[in-house]
Amino acid sequence: MLRATAAGVTLAVRAQPGAKKTAITGVYGEGAAAQLRIAVHAPPLEGRANQALIVFLAETFGVPKHAVELMAGELSRSKVFLLRGVSREKAEAVISGCAARK
Repeated sequence: MLRATAAGVTLAVRAQPGAKKTAITGVYGEGAAAQLRIAVHAPPLEGRANQALIVFLAETFGVPKHAVELMAGELSRSKVFLLRGVSREKAEAVISGCAARK
């Protein structure tokens, strides 16, 4: 689900638009194909869910919105985001912290 790059990390996400609230809900899949499952309050219309995911990921990982870029999956539930300036260690710590709060 996480891959280190020169610019930061890429994060594989499985979006669930139209949820009651935006939150990390678990992991979808196993092994190399695993994705972070995120419920998104926004509907999947006109890019609203993608924008909501960008805002949520920026807040969750403590980076500005312009540091979060949708790399793949604009029209799919399966997406890949680039989190610029985030180390793999920090991303893993944030994800485990979110899982512990559930």
